[in-house]
Amino acid sequence: MPFFTGIGIHRLLPDDSLGPEKEVHGYPDGAKINFVSWSPDGKRIAFSVRVDEEDNVSSCKLRVWIADAETGEAKPLFESPDICLNAVFGSFVWVNNSTLLIFTIPSSRRDPPKKTMVPLGPKIQSNEQKNIIISRMTDNLLKDEYDESLFDYYTTAQLVLGSLDGTAKDFGTPAVYTAVEPSPDQKYVLITSMHRPYSYKVPCARFSQKVQVWTTDGKLVRELCDLPPAEDIPVCYNSVREGMRSISWRADKPSTLYWVEAQDRGDANVEVSPRDIIYTQPAEPAEGEKPEILHKLDLRFRSVSWCDDSLALVNETWYKTSQTRTWLVCPGSKDVAPRVLFDRVFENVYSDPGSPMMTRTSTGTNVIAKIKKENDEQIYILLNGRGFTPEGNIPFLDLFDINTGSKERIWESNREKYFETAVALVFGQGEEDINLNQLKILTSKESKTEITQYHILSWPLKKSSQITNFPHPYPTLASLQKEMIKYQRKDGVPLTATLYLPPGYDQSKDGPLPCLFWAYPEDYKSKDAAGQVRGSPNEFSGMTPTSSLIFLARRFAVLAGPSIPIIGEGDKLPNDRFVEQLVSSAEAAVEEVVRRGVADPSRIAVGGHSYGAFMTAHLLAHAPHLFCCGIARSGSYNKTLTPFGFQTEFRTLWEATNVYIEMSPITHANKIKKPILIIHGEVDDKVGLFPMQAERFFDALKGHGALSRLVLLPFEHHVYAARENVMHVIWETDRWLQKYCLSNTSDGKCGA
Repeated sequence: MPFFTGIGIHRLLPDDSLGPEKEVHGYPDGAKINFVSWSPDGKRIAFSVRVDEEDNVSSCKLRVWIADAETGEAKPLFESPDICLNAVFGSFVWVNNSTLLIFTIPSSRRDPPKKTMVPLGPKIQSNEQKNIIISRMTDNLLKDEYDESLFDYYTTAQLVLGSLDGTAKDFGTPAVYTAVEPSPDQKYVLITSMHRPYSYKVPCARFSQKVQVWTTDGKLVRELCDLPPAEDIPVCYNSVREGMRSISWRADKPSTLYWVEAQDRGDANVEVSPRDIIYTQPAEPAEGEKPEILHKLDLRFRSVSWCDDSLALVNETWYKTSQTRTWLVCPGSKDVAPRVLFDRVFENVYSDPGSPMMTRTSTGTNVIAKIKKENDEQIYILLNGRGFTPEGNIPFLDLFDINTGSKERIWESNREKYFETAVALVFGQGEEDINLNQLKILTSKESKTEITQYHILSWPLKKSSQITNFPHPYPTLASLQKEMIKYQRKDGVPLTATLYLPPGYDQSKDGPLPCLFWAYPEDYKSKDAAGQVRGSPNEFSGMTPTSSLIFLARRFAVLAGPSIPIIGEGDKLPNDRFVEQLVSSAEAAVEEVVRRGVADPSRIAVGGHSYGAFMTAHLLAHAPHLFCCGIARSGSYNKTLTPFGFQTEFRTLWEATNVYIEMSPITHANKIKKPILIIHGEVDDKVGLFPMQAERFFDALKGHGALSRLVLLPFEHHVYAARENVMHVIWETDRWLQKYCLSNTSDGKCGA
């Protein structure tokens, strides 16, 4: 689990500068910090601490600590070291300014259950009722009674009310709690839990689920629902669980619940109107009081943003048509009909109007901020947009009149050098309406070579004050060269990529470089959407621990994120022409960097993670003239192992047999003649990406004498986390590139 090593507190001063850092202190040296959370009044910070010590198992357990924001002094919430977090599904929440509701390990828990050496009998699953149960192939499911007992052992938690005076009070009885959410007025808690019977067919998120309302002093008010295991959700985008879902509190009300219920039994294949209904109801309704209908939707509910009784924004979406709609609803006025604010195709990112900026209420919830102009009675909201344009992303703020739909652009990012985005409103709690001339926005600002810094942007002069001064995280690459390049595929689709060159590179002196091509295919329903530019040439070149940009230090050119659009227009689906479009996109990108003279055509390596690894295998099989070697991390190579769909493919193996076969790199293993490095997490449990995918693909390659190497990382899932494994992945990749790209020692010549 990632962790923090320290906490520093700064006050935001009246002149929009940061006061001196107050370091939180008092916890042990070497403490690993997680779950940092402010109290509603901002006077205290809660967090968890663990200290890994050899031969001391209890030191690895997580304890809750509280820090005073004024002094920085921190201490454990409880004196007893035996009250520890059970953080499998949750951690803790502030119920009010002096009380937390905490997931703890039950005091009654002893040693884990032991597996008997002699099986109790065969493992049996039955479908004698002939039910149609379709699911994506998932690994690491429960398999027997022993697994069930282990699941209960590790996930069962005792909720505890912890007060700042150190007292602890049990809340309810031990159960597999998965979520707790206090009401805005701090009188109730919405509690979600799982219970038996468990399922051997679906992941735990689809187990039997119970949702209840409790008072904050530990009394059960009522049960909202008790849902059976959701084993029959159709494998189709926009299909959902039947029954109550998305249950939560209205952010603008003291204790009003809302939830959604599907009218199509959760099956997106069913044609029905309405498809979803949003309901609301008080936490404790009067006897006989029925839930009220807030809104009926013909697409699938996505989200709701609350403001007050006069304004809420409801979003719905539908994958097959790429449609998304935003409705303006008046929750307190049944006579006011809901109306559509935005109705667009979400693939068309140039049409994205942005999202409403939120403000924090005195109860600690976030609601849509209302903006007022001088001598103007109209009510406005702020739309915070990512600003997709043909020149790249130019984030903006629009003042939006909710009555007329008119917009006024009051700010946008600098187009020439910087990439700046609005992060949050800077305003006191409980502000109902904000005067435009008193507006303050927290922004993040960066450039190609300057790390993100935070600023305060103040109206009416739009004065910008920098409040942070973070150092460059990798100064040796501070002067790297970055350019967003544009080119075309042979069918006319516009493509983009980000080209990185090492610090100090001079084409006239250094000539073409070895190049690492790192990509991830994307599906689209139209050429127009596929050709739209996403990203900004001015964004800082951030790196993850296994980023391809690390190899700039090895004097490689890196072509990061070249567009690989797989398009299906009209009656055609994207995967009907997957290989053809994949190769065409790669050819266009390689031709462009070779034309520019920055990449040596005989020393271009291809790589990717997940779907990018799948892409890598295909390109080595179908476009060996482009690449000299490949690196495939955590990929899927046999699509018949996920016969009920994969990625955005919703047809089954029996409906589109040829697609599944052609899109499985394992069926083309005999064509791969270039060196390929396969890396996979040994316990990858992402759907369709279990380690057998890599093992069987490697076996197929060996069976045809392909130059290949398989690396299975112990304890790793889909994204690598352990320091030892991350460092080893870098070493393996570096060795492969040095041997089979830079030195070009593979059998046969690379390139055309």
